[in-house]
Amino acid sequence: MDARGRLRADDLLVLLAVARSGRYTTAANALGIDHTTVARRIAALEDAVGGRLVAQSGGGWELTALGRQAVDTAGRIESALTQLSDAGEDHDPIAGVVRMSATDGFSAFIAAPAVARLRRQHPRLTVEIVTATRRAAAHRPGLDIEVVVGAPQSRRAQGVQLGAYTLGMYASRAYLEREGMPRDAAELMRHPLVYFVDAILQVDALDLPRRLVPEMRDGLSSTNVFVHVEATRAGAGIGLLPCFVADRHDDLVRLLPDQFDERLPYWMIVRPESLRIPAVAALADALRDETAAAAAMLAGRR
Repeated sequence: MDARGRLRADDLLVLLAVARSGRYTTAANALGIDHTTVARRIAALEDAVGGRLVAQSGGGWELTALGRQAVDTAGRIESALTQLSDAGEDHDPIAGVVRMSATDGFSAFIAAPAVARLRRQHPRLTVEIVTATRRAAAHRPGLDIEVVVGAPQSRRAQGVQLGAYTLGMYASRAYLEREGMPRDAAELMRHPLVYFVDAILQVDALDLPRRLVPEMRDGLSSTNVFVHVEATRAGAGIGLLPCFVADRHDDLVRLLPDQFDERLPYWMIVRPESLRIPAVAALADALRDETAAAAAMLAGRR
């Protein structure tokens, strides 16, 4: 006799909410219930299908292989319910909230215009962008898309390379008038550096100063690239800056471009279960298109 419980569509939708956020509490807030109810519904669903659907990890809850199958079914149920609720009006599946994370510069100059264009076609879409400079993770609770610098180091973090951008050395015209123009790398290393905080830099690809300018001392450090730009403009030192951000300011001068011309890749990480959501897939496509269109700008060609 089969002692399994009854399979309920509502429980599948609860699992879908957990899959999108990675946390019971976040899923509970989205569904308007408490987290203990979420846990009970997931347990009931696991009893009904006869296996574990989620497993706890350091960053939240991850889907098992069985869980991914269940989420695929849950996505189809949600889509059918949405189509039915919108039966009296033009249905647009590219709607709802999509959450993404990206670096400061990418968020401002690639993601923002991509989202603006996408929303003109799909006004019921909302995109939340968290700015962060960190390495890719196989599972980041609460995010549908991550854009990071450098290839994912984890085999479980699947992604695609969007494109690449160039970094160069910059100083303000006023700083150069006061301190002099460096004629070579040896002279440049006598100046203070404006860059990321080395002690908390998480991205190996951005650990450039140790290789490029090992003798250069830190002048001002920040976790935000726009602080780097403004500090360089204010004369705090020589900034190692993304060219597509720095070249927007006529008061900044690029130094020794033949010697300092570093290209770093942007990678996009999308959770497989998130790609089944039309809004997430549409945003991923928009980011790919926007990055490709901005290739010359990202490369440092004005």
